[in-house]
Amino acid sequence: MTTEATVYLVEDDEAVRDSLQMVLESVGHKVVSYSRADTFLEDYSIDMAGCMVLDIRMPGMNGMELQRQLNTRNSILPIIFVTGHGDVPMAVDAMQRGAVDFVQKPYREEELLGKIQQAIAADSENRADLEEKHKIRAKLSDLTPRESQVMELMIEGKANKVIAYDLDISQRTVEIHRARVMEKMGVRSLAHLVRMVMAAEEPNNN
Repeated sequence: MTTEATVYLVEDDEAVRDSLQMVLESVGHKVVSYSRADTFLEDYSIDMAGCMVLDIRMPGMNGMELQRQLNTRNSILPIIFVTGHGDVPMAVDAMQRGAVDFVQKPYREEELLGKIQQAIAADSENRADLEEKHKIRAKLSDLTPRESQVMELMIEGKANKVIAYDLDISQRTVEIHRARVMEKMGVRSLAHLVRMVMAAEEPNNN
């Protein structure tokens, strides 16, 4: 997940879109803009990193529908909605569906820039967390069924002789499996192993 952080701007008003893109690029952001929500959806990839600035009211597919479509694809790209005064109830609903923020038109550029910076930082942290989980889950999948059994009992705090009794194997065999678990998981302490497994079991934040 090394995709460059980008601001995806989806706004049907050409003047507003061009003006905002110019402002964002002037402060160093990479920007890709779209005039229609369905056009963005055609380009969408799960690896898109950064954030999206999305207008709620647009011809064709509106911003709310685009958000719903992205949710079905398990997108984690943060969405900042841009709304007119009458759209505030819709924006609140959008927040409940996972949008990170919204700004009302007319908005101050400094306010929007601040929200975008926060969204990009949060996205970077979230993606780093997901990448770490993927690495841990890959290590867990490399364990043999018996090693997984031993690991589960280790996490429960059971001593080697108890694990041996529970699995009907020798204590020496438990010690061998235990050493392999620690080696494959890349840990030196049981506490570290427990933290890794707990992290891997946490649900992803979409």
